[in-house]
Amino acid sequence: MPLDARMTPRLSIVAPCFNEEAGLQEFHRRMSAAAEQTVGADYELILLNDGSTDRTWSILAELTRADPHLLAVNLSRRHGHQLAMTAGLNICRGARILTIDADLQDPPELLGEMWRLMERSDAEVVYGVRRERQGESAVKRGTAALFYRLMRRIGHADLPVDSGDFRLMTRRILDILNAMPEQHRFIRGMVSWIGLRQMALAYDRAPRHAGASNYSLARMIGLAFDALTSFSIAPLRLASILGVVVGTLGLLMLGYTLGSWALGHVVAGWTSLTTVVLILGSMQLILFGLLGEYVGRLYLETKRRPLFVIDQILTQDASAPEHHRIAREPSTVPSEV
Repeated sequence: MPLDARMTPRLSIVAPCFNEEAGLQEFHRRMSAAAEQTVGADYELILLNDGSTDRTWSILAELTRADPHLLAVNLSRRHGHQLAMTAGLNICRGARILTIDADLQDPPELLGEMWRLMERSDAEVVYGVRRERQGESAVKRGTAALFYRLMRRIGHADLPVDSGDFRLMTRRILDILNAMPEQHRFIRGMVSWIGLRQMALAYDRAPRHAGASNYSLARMIGLAFDALTSFSIAPLRLASILGVVVGTLGLLMLGYTLGSWALGHVVAGWTSLTTVVLILGSMQLILFGLLGEYVGRLYLETKRRPLFVIDQILTQDASAPEHHRIAREPSTVPSEV
């Protein structure tokens, strides 16, 4: 069935792209082949250009002219991986939705196996779990393992260990996810928080097909902090515990000082006093900073700014009036959506 003959495809595929010119055409080829094998022609492929500085957008434009299944979305600037994926999830129309990165570390060929597992188990979500992480440094693997285990320990979401954003989910899950208005988004945690029946599929993650990772250490730390503060107040509780511990130590030191004074022993040493003051002052600043992070996030949430701004959508699908309208002028999707 041609793409423009129906309004709701069986499958939507959403993939953010940032500086993926070296491997984008190969991803499109492999992903399209996997979709054809799974659902025939009844799918749409949504590739989002997240502020790339290379030829990613021009390549997407070329691919769109040749592929009626493809929707090429150009965001107004770089919004970041999670918000770029959010844009695609708000646009897609499929009954089932696959989210995947365009770097080919997650094999598109697993789509068929995920589809069959979803049907056999009547699951709402099938997510990939990485057995091996080829091409990644020991530091990255170690910090990732620590992060997932920390999230399971202190986070409210039952985040599967070694999972990512490679998942197949139903429209029911997507509707719930799109109703969540958070500005600082951690999609894999949000999907886990929803619950319902979710099944794991183990696989070996391949090295990048081309180029280097676009996720810097700073962005990884930022994503981890977004995850921790979005799903847990444990850092604030830790601040309270530290306050009690330090307060108890202070009382013990006060008792020691008064006892020494009563026994006639002069407590000498400005150095020790200054050290204590500096330690307590530094701890207070750290705790105030942590509290400020939570307050700042509340402040940003109350602004209700759009999660993303779309500059342009290129597609051959003339039967999609909403998509066609978005293609004519810059568009936003408000955070309530």
